[in-house]
Amino acid sequence: MLDRRTFLAAAGASALIAAPAAAAPIPLSQLSQYLNGLSAAQAQFTQINGDGTISTGTLYINRPGRMRFDYDPPEETLVMAGGGSVAIFDGKSNSVNPETYPLSQTPLSIILDRNVNLGRAGMVQGHRQDGNKTIVTAQDPQRPQYGQLELVFTGDPLTLRQWVVIDGQGNRTTTALGSLQRVSSLPASYFSIPTEVQSRGGQ
Repeated sequence: MLDRRTFLAAAGASALIAAPAAAAPIPLSQLSQYLNGLSAAQAQFTQINGDGTISTGTLYINRPGRMRFDYDPPEETLVMAGGGSVAIFDGKSNSVNPETYPLSQTPLSIILDRNVNLGRAGMVQGHRQDGNKTIVTAQDPQRPQYGQLELVFTGDPLTLRQWVVIDGQGNRTTTALGSLQRVSSLPASYFSIPTEVQSRGGQ
């Protein structure tokens, strides 16, 4: 007859054997291939800002190098990436000219690059599985001072669900995506900063 200590040890061993193995994260090569194949797409988004405020709108992606955030009313903001720059248009401002800065100075340049390679040395700082989500934390290895991008994917089929921009000061801005729909093409004007300036009456 087994004594109590032997029985508990045997039961514990059986539980360990029966426990399912933790799912492995989706390989970086597969994630890179997915992002490189995401040429033109759009989705509704919900943005959670660092101060806790929430914004919604429509996101347009046209890789490489182009992205557009159309914010829903009552916000009067448009954020556009194109031509190597990011422009922030504030509809409440007296100026039609946007605030601009180089795309290379935002972590979003990682997924807008012509050839996304998450396996590049020094790029990925974290790669883990959390339930049904694969979470990758990446940075531009040549410009780590501009922050990191946390990407959240689900599989079957592989889909980008969310990203978190973590700036150089550690502030976090979360963008959760609705159904990401691939499209055949998007208007070039969606990503042309000069065209947008002219449409607002600027030069």
